[in-house]
Amino acid sequence: MSAATYQARRSSVDHAAKNRALIRLISTFAVGLGVFLSGFVIDEPAPYELYMAGLIGVWALFGLRLSAAVAALLAILVIFNIGGLVSMAQMPDLKTAPMYIAVSLFLGFTAVFFAAIIDADHRILPVIFKAYILGAVATSLLGILGYFDAFPGAGLFTRYGRAMGAFQDPNVFGPFLMLPLAWLVHGVLVGNIRVLPLRLIPILILTLGIFLSFSRAAWGMAALIIAGLALLLSIRNPDPVFRARIILMAGLAIVFVLLAVVVALQIPSVADLFTARAQLVQDYDNAQFGRFARHLYGMLMSIDHPLGIGPLEFGPVFGEDTHNIWLKAALDYGWIGFVSYLTLTMLTLGLGLRILFRDRPWQPFLLCAYLAYVAHVAIGNVIDTDHWRHFWLIVGIIWGCVALEMRYQRTSMGSLLHSSNAAEKPGRD
Repeated sequence: MSAATYQARRSSVDHAAKNRALIRLISTFAVGLGVFLSGFVIDEPAPYELYMAGLIGVWALFGLRLSAAVAALLAILVIFNIGGLVSMAQMPDLKTAPMYIAVSLFLGFTAVFFAAIIDADHRILPVIFKAYILGAVATSLLGILGYFDAFPGAGLFTRYGRAMGAFQDPNVFGPFLMLPLAWLVHGVLVGNIRVLPLRLIPILILTLGIFLSFSRAAWGMAALIIAGLALLLSIRNPDPVFRARIILMAGLAIVFVLLAVVVALQIPSVADLFTARAQLVQDYDNAQFGRFARHLYGMLMSIDHPLGIGPLEFGPVFGEDTHNIWLKAALDYGWIGFVSYLTLTMLTLGLGLRILFRDRPWQPFLLCAYLAYVAHVAIGNVIDTDHWRHFWLIVGIIWGCVALEMRYQRTSMGSLLHSSNAAEKPGRD
C-alpha cells in the first residue's frame, strides 16, 4: 500500500470518527433539551410536546430500534389507549376526548422513546438526569419567586397561594421534583464529600419548592424517597463503615431540610397555609361528594360500565375528576385500559425490583428512578397521573434499564457458551 493511499484511508477514518462524534454531541444535546423542557407546562400543547414530537419523528427516521423489552412496553401502552378509544366510543358527544386520547398515546410514545435510547446506549442516562435537575431547579426558582411575588407577573407561577412553578397545578409541580431530589440526595449519601456544597444548593432549592407547593402528596413522596434511599443503599452495601456514613449523611440531610422548613415557617403566610395543609384529611376529602366518596361512586360506576364512560366524563357528573389513577383507568379507558395499566404497573415494579441491586453502570440511575416510581404509584391512589410528562419519563428510564439488563445477560450467556465450546475442542498432538 502506497503512502498516499494509506494517508487517504486514515483521513477518511478520522473524518468518519469526527462525524460520529458530532452526531453524538447533537443527539445528546437534543435529548437533554427535551428533558429540560418537561419542567415547563404552563399551557398545552407545551413546548415539550411540540419538541418531543419532532425529536421522536427524527429519531425514528434515523434508527430508533426497539428491543423485545421496549416492544413489550409499546404493546402494553397501545392496548391501554385502545381501551381509551373503546371508552370514547360510548360517548354521545366526543367533546375533547379525541385530543385527550391523542395526548395519552403521545406520552406513552415518549416512555418508549426514552426506553429505546437508554437501551441503545446507557451513557445517555447522566445526560437525562442532569437535564432533569436543571429543569427542576429552574421551575422551582420560578415557583419560589412567584410565591414571594418577587417580580411583576410572578403570580403566574402560583395558584391558590401555592407555588406551582411553570406548571398548571401545584400537585403536579411537587411530584415533578422527586426524581432530581432522589438523585441529588443519592449523591450526598454515596458521593464525594468535597462536592457536598454543590449538591446542597440545588437540594435546598428543590426542598423549598416542594414545601411551598403545599402538596401533601409531594411531602410524603419526599420523605419516602429519602428514607428509601438510605434503606436500600444500606441493604446493597453491608459494610459497617458505609452504613455509618449513610446514617450520618441521611441525618445531616434531614436536619438541613428541617432547618430550611423552620426558616420558611417564620413567614406568617407560610405558617398559616402549612397549618391548613398539614391536616391529613381535608374537608373536600370526606365531604358527601368529596374525594373519598367519589372513589366509591367511581368504583360502582366502573362495574356497570366495563367499556368505560369516556375520557373526562366523570368530572362533569361529580364536580371533580376521580383523583385516583385506578378509577381513572377503569372509567376513562375501560376495563381494557385498567387491565393494561395494572399489567404495566406490576411489570414495572417487578422487573425493576428484580435487577435493582445488580452491580451495573446504570444501577444508581435505576435505583433513584425506581424509588420515584414507587412514590408515584403510591400517590396514584389520590390523584390522576396518566397525563404527567415526567411520570412517563420515569417509566421509560426503568424499562430502558430492564432492556439493558436483558442485553447484558444475553451477551454474558453468549460469551460463556463461546468459552465453553472453545474449551471442549480437542487440542492437537
